[in-house]
Amino acid sequence: MAHIGIVGGGIIGCATALHLLEQGHSVTILERDAGGLPASVGNAGILAVPEIDPIARPDMLLSVPKWLLDPLGPLTLRWQDLPALAPWLVRLLLSTRAGKVAASRTALLHLMKTAEADHVHLGNLAGISGHMRDTGALTVFDSIAARDKAFAHETENARLIGCNVEKLDPKEARCRVPALQGSFAGAIFNDGYRTFDYPLTFLRRLQAVLRERATLLDATIASVAQGADGVIVRTEGGREFTFDKLVITAGVWSRRFVSDLGLKVLLETERGYNTTFMNPSTTLEMPVFFSEHGFVATPFENALRIGGAVELASPEAPANYKRAAAMRRKMRRYVPDLQEEGGTEWMGRRPSTPDSLPVISLHPRDPRIAFAFGHGHLGLTLSATTGRHVARLLAGQRDDALTPFSIARFQ
Repeated sequence: MAHIGIVGGGIIGCATALHLLEQGHSVTILERDAGGLPASVGNAGILAVPEIDPIARPDMLLSVPKWLLDPLGPLTLRWQDLPALAPWLVRLLLSTRAGKVAASRTALLHLMKTAEADHVHLGNLAGISGHMRDTGALTVFDSIAARDKAFAHETENARLIGCNVEKLDPKEARCRVPALQGSFAGAIFNDGYRTFDYPLTFLRRLQAVLRERATLLDATIASVAQGADGVIVRTEGGREFTFDKLVITAGVWSRRFVSDLGLKVLLETERGYNTTFMNPSTTLEMPVFFSEHGFVATPFENALRIGGAVELASPEAPANYKRAAAMRRKMRRYVPDLQEEGGTEWMGRRPSTPDSLPVISLHPRDPRIAFAFGHGHLGLTLSATTGRHVARLLAGQRDDALTPFSIARFQ
C-alpha cells in the first residue's frame, strides 16, 4: 500500500482520506488551519441531489444585468478584480451554449445519482450514522409565473433523479412551514433534498476520526513538485515530505499547486455570506430556498442559517457583510418573526469552475497525482462521491464517465 498525501483538510479532503484508508493506504493530510473554519463549515448543510443544473445557463445570462444593478443582490462583482476574473468570465459565457449546458447536466447527473448512497457509506467509514434527515426542501416564489416555470423544470430534473415535486399555493406552503407568514405567490416542495447535521460538527467528527486513523498536520504548503522517487510537498516552515501519491483538495488555493505541477486551471471564488442564529426564536421545518433572491435558510438542531448569493472577487478581498444583512432583511419579508439580533456573520470562498463541473482527475502526465476541487455550491453534496472516485482513480481504475471532470479540459 502507498503513503498518500492530501493537501487540504476540508470536507473533500476528509472524504478522500477515508476512502483511501478503506483501501489500506497510509494517509497524511496537510491543512494550513486544521482547527479553523474552511468553506466546508459555512455551507447550507443540504444534500442537494436535485441540483444538476450548471450555473452557466442562458436564463442566467438574461438575469445578470438586473442582478449587477443591485450591489446587495444575488450576484455582485468587485469591478477592481475584473481584469483577473476576465478569463474565467469569458469561459463562463462560452459555457452557456445549449450543447455545453446539456453536457454539464449529464455529467452532474452522473455524480448525483450516487451522492446519497456515497454519503451513507462515508458515514459508515467514519462510524457516523443519523447525520442526514429526510426533510425535503421548499422554494418560495414572488409570482405564479415564476413558480410554474420552475415547476416544469424541476419536474424534469426530478424524473432524472428519482424524486418528487409538488406545486403549492401559499396556504399549503404555510402548512409545511408555518413561519412563512409574509406575502408570496406560491411554492414548490421537492422531496429530493436531505439536511445534514450542523456542518461544523460534521466536519469535526470526520477530522476526529482521521486524527485517530491517519496523520493530520497543521501546515501551510509552500510548493509541490514531482520527483523521481515521489511527489514532494514543502511547507512554509521548511519541512519537506515525499509521498508515493498526492491529492490536491485545497479549494481555490489549489490553483497555485496546479501551476507548480505544470498545468493550468480556471478556478475562482464565488464568495458567499451567511448569518447563523444559535437557539433561534424562529424555527423552520425544512430548508427554504428564496431562489429569486439567491439565498436559502436551513434549520439545524438549535440553529438557523441564512446564506447564499454570489460575490465574484479575489480570495483576499475584504468581506462585505452588508450582503449578509441584505439576506436577513429580504427573509423578513417572508418570515416576519425572524429575530433582528444575535446572529453570527460569516464569509466563505466557494472554489468554482466556469462550467460548474468540479475537477476530479488524475494529472494527465503523472498518475501519482490527483485533483479534487472546484465544486462551487455542491462541495458538501458531492464530497463523498468525489472521495470515492479519487480513491478509485489512484488505484488505476479508469472511469470514462469522469472525462468531463478532467483537468485536461483547461490545458
